[in-house]
Amino acid sequence: MEGNRILDVVTSPSDLKALSDEELSILACEIREQILETTACTGGHVASSLGAVEIILAVHSLIDCPHDRFVFDVGHQSYAHKLVTGRLDEFRSLRTYGGLSGFPKPEESPFDAHPSGHASDSLSVAYGLAEARDLRGDEQKIVALIGDASLAGGMAFEALNQIGQSQTPMVIILNDNEMSISRNVGALMKHLGYMRTTAEYRQARDSIQERMEKNGPVARALMQIGRNVKDSMKHMAIPRSMIFEQLGILCTAPIDGHNIGLLKETLAVALAADCPVLVHVVTKKGAGYAPAERDPETFHGIGPFDLDTGLAVKKPVAPPSYTSVFGQALVREAEADERIVAMTAAMKGGTGLKEFAERFPERFFDEGIAEEHMVAMASGLALGGAKPVVAVYSTFLQRAIDQMIIDCCLPDLDVVFAIDRAGVVGEDGPTHHGMFDLVYTRMVPHMKVLAPSDEAELIHCLHTALALGGPVSVRYPRGEGQGVALPDKPEVLPVGESKLVREGTDIAILAFGRMVSPSLEAARLLSESGIETRVVDMRWVKPLDRQAIRRAAQTQLVVTVEGGVVAGGAGEGVLAVMAEEGCLAPALNLGIGDRFIHQGKTDLLLADLGLDGKGIAEAVEQKYLSL
Repeated sequence: MEGNRILDVVTSPSDLKALSDEELSILACEIREQILETTACTGGHVASSLGAVEIILAVHSLIDCPHDRFVFDVGHQSYAHKLVTGRLDEFRSLRTYGGLSGFPKPEESPFDAHPSGHASDSLSVAYGLAEARDLRGDEQKIVALIGDASLAGGMAFEALNQIGQSQTPMVIILNDNEMSISRNVGALMKHLGYMRTTAEYRQARDSIQERMEKNGPVARALMQIGRNVKDSMKHMAIPRSMIFEQLGILCTAPIDGHNIGLLKETLAVALAADCPVLVHVVTKKGAGYAPAERDPETFHGIGPFDLDTGLAVKKPVAPPSYTSVFGQALVREAEADERIVAMTAAMKGGTGLKEFAERFPERFFDEGIAEEHMVAMASGLALGGAKPVVAVYSTFLQRAIDQMIIDCCLPDLDVVFAIDRAGVVGEDGPTHHGMFDLVYTRMVPHMKVLAPSDEAELIHCLHTALALGGPVSVRYPRGEGQGVALPDKPEVLPVGESKLVREGTDIAILAFGRMVSPSLEAARLLSESGIETRVVDMRWVKPLDRQAIRRAAQTQLVVTVEGGVVAGGAGEGVLAVMAEEGCLAPALNLGIGDRFIHQGKTDLLLADLGLDGKGIAEAVEQKYLSL
């Protein structure tokens, strides 16, 4: 592939300014080939990055980064950006331990404006940059790239409202590909589709043209660009109801997001405007790679795949994932209880709810990238007599902590939070690790928290959560289970009771969730040194098993092991119980320290954190011998 490529001589965005539109189009093809060659080995966010290549090239050919700022929403579409900002030689390390992040990361490159990873925040960040520029009296250009699904998030609307009111010059590129991770939902998405097809869209052009031509040279220039667009895109005709114009943001007609010349022409005028401009760009997710175009949801985030067929590389036969076990268990629970409904935020596939959605479409709710709305809606469903199960990644539930506290926990409603991707999640890195849910769930009155240690326990925990009253969280990790036999019939677990999984008299390890397995391995290693170690599967993070804690305090050392941050986590809860009970035994809390965790395979990250069997054993033995 390499050799005599334009890509090989592009070392910074400034190099793009010397390229013709035809050369930029050739470069776009080379970038797609490089993205595919790399992600076929590493996995990654393929479809999103393939769809945004021309947008990224057009922007970088017109602005002067890093002085000017290019802000990505989520950042999963930024691979082309990485390739033209001096990271080609490192690109094969994408999403690997010690390699390039899969998202923009300021510590990785000065061209990355902020650490993207969560949706709907780009407009707020870009607006803040624009206001700071105005305070300095600078001529800096600010461009934000946001997808149509992210635009549906409430935070984006809050930013749009202020941007329109302030009239601060900046450019918003709306990448409209009709996809988030799952298919977009909501009235705004329908409105964007309506813009592209309705007769009103075509009929409005005369009155809109007259109005815009009175708005000065920038508006007239945008109108001239509109005249050059072919077919249904050739006129600058925005429906009278267009929300962006009503908010005070000048908006272009939808343009072809894979036409370099048209993109540059439109963006050049938008960048020259003395007001905020939204450039509406229509792209195809997965563009340039047929398998990704056919199945953009799968290729949103995919592991290694065969480049010729697009099929995922077959892995050795492995136990089912926690996610799939949860999804199947929830279907069985819903068969027995018609009050159960399932909810997700644009993650139907990722949270294991596809089968539920097919079996019970009237009881399935996909709220798009709007976690706050989803959790508040869950409270309304519970008030109305339903039993909502909110299936959400740990890192994304952080966005709805207020709604969890006030709307669900304060009124003590029957809402189950199925918290997927809890703990270290692997290659997506610091914006996606589920490090904090043990803290923000156990801190709230009325909330009960379960942490299953394997896939069989997950089935019991889900059944228990649905049987109990009030809000309950069940947190479980990403990836395959332990390979244990699944129960034919789920059990209701006694509230606040742990399970002894190994006896020992010298040390007691109180382990939470996925940390039970490495704790057992640590106990085996410690026994080789003559240290007999008890291991307790705590099951409940809240309420804690006080009897198990008192008994653990009768050994020479109490150790807690959890897959989240130590500060405010389950281990500190154990210490509080020990203090309340007057237990004076030495203690050691193991978990994630006061730092963010980079990307890499989960086993490597856990080893780095000292949370594999070897690391736990070493830390425990060192503490034990120092007593």
